Amino acid sequence: MKRIFHFHEGSATMSDLLGGKGANLAEMTQLGLPVPPGFTITTESCIDYLKRPASFHDTLKPQIIEALQQLEATTGKSFDQDGPVLLVSVRSGAAISMPGMMDTILNLGLNDQRVLSLAQQTSVSFAFECYRRLMQLFGDVVYHIDKQRFDSCCDQLCAQFGKSLEQLSIAEHQQIITAYQKVMYSYGDVFPQDPYEQVDTAIQAVFKSWHNPRAKIYRELHNIPENLGTAVNVQAMVLVMVMNKVVLVSHLLATLPLEKMRYSVNFYVTPKAKMSLQACAHHNR
Repeated sequence: MKRIFHFHEGSATMSDLLGGKGANLAEMTQLGLPVPPGFTITTESCIDYLKRPASFHDTLKPQIIEALQQLEATTGKSFDQDGPVLLVSVRSGAAISMPGMMDTILNLGLNDQRVLSLAQQTSVSFAFECYRRLMQLFGDVVYHIDKQRFDSCCDQLCAQFGKSLEQLSIAEHQQIITAYQKVMYSYGDVFPQDPYEQVDTAIQAVFKSWHNPRAKIYRELHNIPENLGTAVNVQAMVLVMVMNKVVLVSHLLATLPLEKMRYSVNFYVTPKAKMSLQACAHHNR
């Protein structure tokens, strides 16, 4: 049974299998709109996993590795080797929209070494901002650690250094990363350095989020069946320039005004700002 569909393999008619988000991404890709590449893991995979967790390693994991390798070939970036850094987001996407009810993890693919490669390709502060955000989201979604624990570490060390985040040296950024790792270790958890393990763990966490309390309550309120499951969308993240700042975009929704092709971009500048902004960046092939 086919468990994974790359965006170019699906269509808008497949929402029961690919979820609403996955089906729409597939349809936009089929129409030739500039959607960052990725793939969707089916709702059936979620239901099978929730019934029998061992099914992930038996049938799904080999297909995920193959799909990520194809994503590397498509983007010309590497997920676990030297060279341009490929990062991905892992997002839920049920057949019936449940906004904000399930979980998302961004910037997957960073680790203690690859963050230095991203810093060379962008900037030190930007790269470590991405890494901290990944670790905080991973701690929250996978290990259920309060995000405030990480924010407190960051604030305390910045105060100790007497600097803002943008002024920190690589060594000082690394001290904050070590502090985040110690937070996880204090709960008996370890942040995985293997990018493939990060993605595997994130996908399973998103599957499990189908049963989180807020999702269950939302389904009860809106009469959504419990047996639908959620699809999972794994999508390449894209660097764009917004007002002379590099931004790592978590996902792009393509729109097509009459005069030109544009991206409608949803992004975060910093997690501390807690502000979701919108911007448009011209499509430039």
